[in-house]
Amino acid sequence: MFKVAIRPQWDLRHSDGRQLVPRLIELLVAVDECGQLAAACERVDLSYRYAWGMLKQAERDFGAPLLATVRGRGAKLSPLGEKLVWADRRVAARLSPFLDSLASELEVEVERALTEARPILRVQATHGFAVETMRRFLVEEGVPLDLKYRASREVLSALHAGGCDLAGLHVAQGELQEKVVAHYASMLDPSRQCVIDLATRRLGLIVAPDNPRRILHVRDLAQPGVRFVNREPESGTRLVLDLLLQAEGVRGETILGYDEIEFTHAAVAAYVASGMADAGLGLETPARRFSLGFVPVVTERYFFLCDEDTLDSPRVQHVVGLMQSDAFKASVGSLPGYDASRAGMVQPVGEAFPSLLAR
Repeated sequence: MFKVAIRPQWDLRHSDGRQLVPRLIELLVAVDECGQLAAACERVDLSYRYAWGMLKQAERDFGAPLLATVRGRGAKLSPLGEKLVWADRRVAARLSPFLDSLASELEVEVERALTEARPILRVQATHGFAVETMRRFLVEEGVPLDLKYRASREVLSALHAGGCDLAGLHVAQGELQEKVVAHYASMLDPSRQCVIDLATRRLGLIVAPDNPRRILHVRDLAQPGVRFVNREPESGTRLVLDLLLQAEGVRGETILGYDEIEFTHAAVAAYVASGMADAGLGLETPARRFSLGFVPVVTERYFFLCDEDTLDSPRVQHVVGLMQSDAFKASVGSLPGYDASRAGMVQPVGEAFPSLLAR
């Protein structure tokens, strides 16, 4: 099976439509990551002279410097250069999961065009880094996969309508579990659904390095001047936040930025890392990747729902075997905040969440 890769890319243009400087953003990202202009030029395959000319032209266009060269310490981005690089990272963080979904669809179309019909594993899931890992393993094994990232209720609706084989979502553990399960109870069927565990993961407050605003609890988000970035209303993360705020007696409208939303955990982390917010609720993995602070709040159980009559199909059994493998567990377990020790374990949904049977 062929692998399709789609990457977000953007550029800057003058008001008349002329491109400002081709490949400028790519060069600035490389400078930020390499710390030297020469090394950055080698990474993006540009001559030093050409790259230097690019930067000087861009600086003339902007009327502001992009680099702050420090004697004996290579090259460092200016405040403007840093803003452009963080804009690029926000674009990638927001769009990459959706582009991965599109890439999965294109892979399936290519597979159908080149080979005889093969069973395609249809997955709809809320986004997560363990799911990304599963996709990578399946693609490497040449398993035809149609993966779509959706909000939790959309995922459950797809399973109910027969639109997918596996529905991936997450439920908070501990005191919040019954409330989260109750929120989705009308779309869960203990008589015919089972749970396939993928991983547990830590959800918490993503904050600036060293947490200068001392944000230690969700109630601290309502402190004067604290800027917050939220998730979209349909997301499972927003549900957890609202339940936590309710328990603390805090109204969402009292939080500065409650209506400012991003659509992925990575986008929330990039938003905080760019200095546009002081905190967001998200996973530990992107917080560590962006060198941010992280205050654990709750552990979530991420799993796949599956109809019992689909569980024994070869395509689903292949996924269960993959998740049970040492290589897969090690890969997911290396993600900050993730634990894959139960990956591949199967049980009836009523056994996994007993409160469903009491309804």
